[in-house]
Amino acid sequence: MLESIEAVVSKKFSDLPIIPEIQSALEVLQYVTPTPIQAGSIPPLLEGKDLLGCAQTGTGKTAAFAIPILQKIHQNGKHAAPYQPVGLIIAPTRELVVQISENISAIGKRTKVRHMTIYGGVGQRPQVAALAKGVHLVVATPGRLLDLIDQNYCSLSKLQFFVLDEADRMLDMGFMPDVQKIVKLLPSKRQSVFLSATMPAPIQKLASTLLHEHVTVMVTPPARTADRVKQSVMYVDKSSKRKLLDRLLSDATRTRVLVFMRTKHGADRLYKSLIDAGMSAEGIHGGRSQNARQRVLNAFRDGKVRVLVATDVAARGIDIDDISHVINYDVPVEAEAYVHRIGRTARAGASGESITFCDAEEYKYLQEIEKTIGMTIPVDRDHPFHSSDAEDHELRSYGEMGKGKSFRGGGKSKRPRGPGAGHRGGGRDRFESRNDARPGAGPGTRPGSKFGSRPGSSPGAKSGSGKSSRRKSAWKGNSGSSSGAASGSSFGSASKGRGSSNRNSKKANSPRSNFGGPKSKRR
Repeated sequence: MLESIEAVVSKKFSDLPIIPEIQSALEVLQYVTPTPIQAGSIPPLLEGKDLLGCAQTGTGKTAAFAIPILQKIHQNGKHAAPYQPVGLIIAPTRELVVQISENISAIGKRTKVRHMTIYGGVGQRPQVAALAKGVHLVVATPGRLLDLIDQNYCSLSKLQFFVLDEADRMLDMGFMPDVQKIVKLLPSKRQSVFLSATMPAPIQKLASTLLHEHVTVMVTPPARTADRVKQSVMYVDKSSKRKLLDRLLSDATRTRVLVFMRTKHGADRLYKSLIDAGMSAEGIHGGRSQNARQRVLNAFRDGKVRVLVATDVAARGIDIDDISHVINYDVPVEAEAYVHRIGRTARAGASGESITFCDAEEYKYLQEIEKTIGMTIPVDRDHPFHSSDAEDHELRSYGEMGKGKSFRGGGKSKRPRGPGAGHRGGGRDRFESRNDARPGAGPGTRPGSKFGSRPGSSPGAKSGSGKSSRRKSAWKGNSGSSSGAASGSSFGSASKGRGSSNRNSKKANSPRSNFGGPKSKRR
């Protein structure tokens, strides 16, 4: 049975059935009014129901499941057993694990609940020691957790609460096989929670098989961007993106800027070049150590770093208020990644701005994004690097120059054709390489071919003397080729003019350059 409810904002947290130990912590944190996802999730979770929740990033999903789990574990009053936690929260990245742990520490500091984090990239000895002492709640990434389970350092046989956070990102990053292995180890009698910023069909299918009589809380339609984010796109050539970024960063009103790159290598190069240019910048991606990533996040959060360059993989761990601008240096390939990117700004009721750089090759990704979010992103042409080619409708629709596609009118290419267009070697025009118009080329030659005409060949006919005559012709450099042989063939020309250089002659007479000789090695 699937029960669906519509989240309604409660007047205050005090209106919800939350124990005094947690209520006092919420007052210290100045949590007064619950967000829609919190108001819709906390009551059914306190009743012991399973939950499938969908809400925008930055709407308080962590507190929505942390408050009920902390309250129920605290009310049980049982001591934590060694190696056997009763609660498990799975997250896709180390940064998000640390972020969830910090929220749990703040909300549950007056409860008797003990929790810990488990993730890779660091030594496992401290994690094993914490499990040995006994913890109630574990926040973990799937890979390291499975490692510890395989070594018998952690057992899920006594688990009562299971949370899968950012389930859609788990799917994108390929963690679902690990998640399914973990799920098979869980007791059949448990309370499960699935929370995510978006809800693609595979996640809904997985939820239907793992959740039992669950409540669905859909605060925001899937893949809808935050309403408080001002979005724009700037069409720019790829070679001018860095100059445009420098121009935007010269504006002092852009106080805390998050720049997204598609690859970790690109992010690494960009943030280092910004530092070399004298800017306050840092980078975060999967190639950096856990300690370095955490240090960078803390510096960005504290305002010591103005510009943070990040990849999509690391983005889920960035839960920082007051990010004024998000700049998509590269258009994301996945449309839903765009939603997560710009969700880093306009958090906790604030407003923000998102700027996307789009070159001609990335327009197809931008189209998919606009289709997914259900709106056309406004174009900002008020900058000196605006590219008309990147924005041109016909170029975007019919392909790029040099890829053999029509530019206008559809159908076959309407390029001008020269004399002999119907022949194998004719019809070349100004679009072709200038090397194709070699002296001596005629109807029997295949212009643009690496091989040209074979020595001793005549137009439209095979070589007259077979293999041995070709060897002889090429070795001795005799005038064995008829008109139509391409002068300067890569296999050696059969005829050389008097002005030929010694270097070219030696190359032509080399045994490795003739048609029948050994195959030449490419350098």
